[in-house]
Amino acid sequence: MNPDRFIQIRRELHKIPELGFEEFKTQQVLLSYIESLPTERIEIKAWRTGLFVKVAGTNSTQTIGYRADIDGLPITEETGLSFASTHTGRMHACGHDFHMSIALGVLTAVVEEPIIDDMVFIFQPAEEGPGGALPMLQSEQMKKWKPDIIFALHIAPEYPVGTIATRPGLLFANTSELFIDLKGKGGHAAYPHHTNDMVITASHLVTQLQTIVSRNVDPLDSAVVTVGKITAGTVQNIIAETARIEGTIRTLSADTMVLVKERIKALVAGIETGFQCKVEIDFGSNYYQVYNEEQLTEEFMTLADESEKINVIECREAMTGEDFGDMVAEIPGFMFWLGVNSEFGLHHAKLNPSEEAIPTAINLITTYLRKKSNR
Repeated sequence: MNPDRFIQIRRELHKIPELGFEEFKTQQVLLSYIESLPTERIEIKAWRTGLFVKVAGTNSTQTIGYRADIDGLPITEETGLSFASTHTGRMHACGHDFHMSIALGVLTAVVEEPIIDDMVFIFQPAEEGPGGALPMLQSEQMKKWKPDIIFALHIAPEYPVGTIATRPGLLFANTSELFIDLKGKGGHAAYPHHTNDMVITASHLVTQLQTIVSRNVDPLDSAVVTVGKITAGTVQNIIAETARIEGTIRTLSADTMVLVKERIKALVAGIETGFQCKVEIDFGSNYYQVYNEEQLTEEFMTLADESEKINVIECREAMTGEDFGDMVAEIPGFMFWLGVNSEFGLHHAKLNPSEEAIPTAINLITTYLRKKSNR
């Protein structure tokens, strides 16, 4: 199997990043390649803009699932690559082009040289939002082909090629978006006593939000409430009638996420009374924690460590969010970081992962599957 073909597929996919549930071109590229493979062992089922692909084993006793996310981000690319995004304001800045090409490489390997067990490859849309894992998990097709175990990877710019990092137990945090809309009474800047100023109100609320972690969360636990954007007002001499706060919540505990949200609601209720305004809260997309099943993860780390070309690191948990958490909450599984050695990090306009990581990952995963399936 020539690894260069998957580097070329990665470049083709990199040119056409699409947002969640808009991955129509991406789906067609994936379909075109998969349909070019020998078909006697393959079944393909489309699900919205994603795909389920089942590869029959030779004498299956279980079904192994492998998930690759397929969407891009609303970022204008600044890499200067010859195969840079052709979709204005869109970029594969989280490495999903890598995830897809690696999955296609593994799929090709198990089609050309079948393993004992059945495999289901899940090409999942909308990981970056609003979240494709949960509805895909709840789909009728998943119920028909539900894996017994499942795993996935995510590129890690900070690690060199040849390094993988993971850990048994909690890997990624619980995450939630946060949108708060405030409405008061606007008016002339010369008559503030006739208004309810939402710039002042929003400023007070932002300050109060920062007390949640410091005064309501157990100091031995971890949580982050980030306000990343505030919009309010029209011009300098009009008191703002509306304001909008946008941010995120991240916690290492599912219970702490509930606590933080309840505190936000309580603070907002106080703001409504104190500043005589109306406030609406939207928690947007919510991703459940990625919890790696201990035995499967330790087994994978041990098998990976047997390769002279792979450096295995047991990393710390991270506050990143991943909707793969919904899948491993129902199906035993794990996720791992794949080193790609990029100067710029995830979600950066200049992210440029090393393509050497693509054959490295394909070989690692294929070797793991063969050993796992033969046991």
